[in-house]
Amino acid sequence: MRMEKGTRLSDIGVEDELDDEPGEVIESAPPLKVGEERELSNSGIKKKLLKRGLSWENPEFGDEVTIHYVGTLLDGTKFDSTRDTDEPLTFKLGSGEVVAGLNNGIATMRKGECALFTFPSELGFGVEGGNGVPPNSVVQFEVELVSWITVVDVSRDGGIIKKILNKGLRDELPCDEDEVLVIYQVTLGDGTVVAKTPEEGIEFYVKDGHLCPALAKAILTMKKGEKVKLIVQPQYAFGEQGRDVNDGFQTVPPNSVLDFDLELVSFKSVIDVCGDSKVVKKILKEGEGGFTANEGATVTISYTARLENGTVFEKKGIDGDQPLEFITDEEQVIVGLDRVAATMRKGERAISTIDPEYGFGTVEVKRDLATVPACSKLIYEVEMLDFIKEKAPWEMNNQEKTEAAGRKKEEGNLLFKNGKYPRAGKKYDKAADYVSEDGSFADDEQPLVKSLRVSCWLNGAACSLKLNDFQEAIKLCSKVLDNEFHNVKALYRRAQAYMEIGDLVSAELDIKKANEVDPQNREVKLLQKKLKQLQTESNKRDAMLYGNMFTCVTKDSSVATKKLKVEKAEDEKRQEVAAMEMEKVVDSSAPSDNGNVVDSC
Repeated sequence: MRMEKGTRLSDIGVEDELDDEPGEVIESAPPLKVGEERELSNSGIKKKLLKRGLSWENPEFGDEVTIHYVGTLLDGTKFDSTRDTDEPLTFKLGSGEVVAGLNNGIATMRKGECALFTFPSELGFGVEGGNGVPPNSVVQFEVELVSWITVVDVSRDGGIIKKILNKGLRDELPCDEDEVLVIYQVTLGDGTVVAKTPEEGIEFYVKDGHLCPALAKAILTMKKGEKVKLIVQPQYAFGEQGRDVNDGFQTVPPNSVLDFDLELVSFKSVIDVCGDSKVVKKILKEGEGGFTANEGATVTISYTARLENGTVFEKKGIDGDQPLEFITDEEQVIVGLDRVAATMRKGERAISTIDPEYGFGTVEVKRDLATVPACSKLIYEVEMLDFIKEKAPWEMNNQEKTEAAGRKKEEGNLLFKNGKYPRAGKKYDKAADYVSEDGSFADDEQPLVKSLRVSCWLNGAACSLKLNDFQEAIKLCSKVLDNEFHNVKALYRRAQAYMEIGDLVSAELDIKKANEVDPQNREVKLLQKKLKQLQTESNKRDAMLYGNMFTCVTKDSSVATKKLKVEKAEDEKRQEVAAMEMEKVVDSSAPSDNGNVVDSC
């Protein structure tokens, strides 16, 4: 039944007909019924289902499959069987170890399934025959797919091969930042154990690595509870140097291939809450459902707060104490704890490390159980007991939306007056969302809704100007002007933003329009005066720039003229010298009066 006795599928000109993954046609067609026979695509392979499998998964090319089979001719003559020895065959699917048709047939099967395949001669033993099979014979294989092991080339170069013995519990994979708990045993080719974890396993952060490079790379591809065998080539193990005995690990000779038995017991997700690694949350216990507390939610938490040296300075909801209830994004707790709570699900328990910037900063603070020194890093172990989220706009009726928008706007106004521009901007954004243009408001509701929307955009633009976010200010003012083209505040604030980014032409146009609408507006007049100053300064800079350019050109021209004059003078001098030399040559070659008689005739 070996491949060399038959023909490769790609050698018979039907490769294009089997471009889809094997079994895809069967999955897209109605499932086979027991006793039913069907051709697989146009390959010439026929499959008759004898017994259903246990799952919906199929092996893929590259996987390690284990099968029982009985091979017969059409007249029933048996030429090969694993049943005779009761020893199943294990091989790598698609590797050329069996006849071509069998690879493609097995790829349509499920674990425990039995099927009868009929292969034309070109997908069986070909024109030569073999193994007791006459040339050009149609053959049949009754196959039971006992099991298979998924094989993954982790490093994509054959350096780390992973065989999955037991699939994990969920689809989620660990990340570089996560803390993992693993159990492993590492052996050499001769079976010598060179490394082994305690029975309870060992914990480490993936990004920190452990033992050898292959381990972290493989773990990043594993699910919780997954068990695998790894075959690790030297470049991903200990390379040409090998490793000496140390820390309880045995010697690994140079250029050794290692075999790992590895289990990912569990992992704790580690999240960079603020994106700058200054508030880091490690999940100790997963929460319920798919929703987090989010900003504006009323949360109830219990926690223990410590310093880095282990000193507990505060407890809430522990040992009979009342839990803490607060509204997120309202500065009712330190920023780090606020941000952490907004990412938690109900029932979640996590430990968070908070840098001073998101904690108590540079001041010393007295808390319930101890004093927190200035610039302290804090550690909070928090459990989310419950939270009540703010209603989303789609959960409200129109009256609730307008009331919520009004409240958020007023909250934003108060924050703006206190100089808390980032939080004020968020309030205005949220208020505008409640009364967005997509909402289905009645005609009699439109005036109030439009007024709220415009007011929130204008106030949001004011926040953006304070925060030097001039593009956002331009965007918000433009929204207003799309609805009210004559709105003086929008023209004024957009002109301010244009001036800040140096677009003086656009600023001049907005100021001109504002003056047309409200000729007596003092603020617009002052802004126009400032614009003229900027234009004057800009004109001076331009004049200096062009003047310098002209000076450079003049200097270059003068230098060139002087150079030409020097070159001309040098050329004239060279010509004079040449003429004098020529005269000397002529004089020396003329006949002497003393040596010759001049003919007077």
